[in-house]
Amino acid sequence: MASAARALGALLQRASSLSSSATALRSASLLNGNGSVGNAGLFLRHATRRISTFQPLCMGRRSCKIAGRKDAQNLKKMKRNSKIGKEIVAAIKKGGPSPSSNTALAAILEKARELDIPKEIVERNIKKASEKGQDTYTEKVYEVVYGFGGVGMVVEVLTDKITRSVQEIRNTLKDCGAKLADPGSVTFRFRQARVVNVKVTDADKDQLLSVALDAGADDVIEPNFDDIDDELEDDAKKARPNSQSMVKAMGLFYKIVTTSENYQVVVSKLQEEGINFETDNGYELLPLNPIEVDDEAMELNKDLVSKLLELDDVDAVYTDQK
Repeated sequence: MASAARALGALLQRASSLSSSATALRSASLLNGNGSVGNAGLFLRHATRRISTFQPLCMGRRSCKIAGRKDAQNLKKMKRNSKIGKEIVAAIKKGGPSPSSNTALAAILEKARELDIPKEIVERNIKKASEKGQDTYTEKVYEVVYGFGGVGMVVEVLTDKITRSVQEIRNTLKDCGAKLADPGSVTFRFRQARVVNVKVTDADKDQLLSVALDAGADDVIEPNFDDIDDELEDDAKKARPNSQSMVKAMGLFYKIVTTSENYQVVVSKLQEEGINFETDNGYELLPLNPIEVDDEAMELNKDLVSKLLELDDVDAVYTDQK
């Protein structure tokens, strides 16, 4: 009996050893990718790696460009909303919270309605103006000494702490290899004008030129189609139906340039012709002689402008880069 028990025990031990060896062999096959079991393991391993819990930000060069332009449009809208909020605070600080007696505030609130500024932003800034310790906002213009490729920039700031704003701007310029310029050394390269933006998909180019110039506009600036992929360029320029959604997504606009005195005449003429346009966002600085630079300088300037616009106190950055 004892010998039988010993034999049984030895048999069980051998079976256990064989099972362990098989498991080890299977694991090695999975890791090494050898044999049919290894190939299945390799497939499973790669399949696991391909599982994604998020959508890719963009797919390909075309989508990246669209995403970048959308980001720029969203940032522009955010900056516009922020500036209106600051103007509300400044107007209340100067003339009180009642629009009936504060004409400056009434005008800003009307502008906020026209621009479709979210109600919560307006209400938040009205409340902010009455808070203890809240300073009024001061408008400042900073000139950036010639950027990369000889490009000049003008930075518009509306701030309640000038020392903070200028320090942030200096730090950003230093990080990017640029610096502030002396007053008057860059602004002469720009002119101030009222600008009406019309989406490429909302108007025929020839019709828009005729309407705008008949109304006394100074100029109509076409969008830069060079940013569009080669295969879309012809379609975008002609705004054919199969490319309209693409053009619209990329936020391309014609800019109608006019004087402050003639602005309302231009707007009225567009309305008569049934041409949709973006509500006026105030004055813009337009370069007198745009500068063409190489690709490297263009990217460096684009990065600098982007970093400046990320600063809370900066409302706009104008450049004479072509």
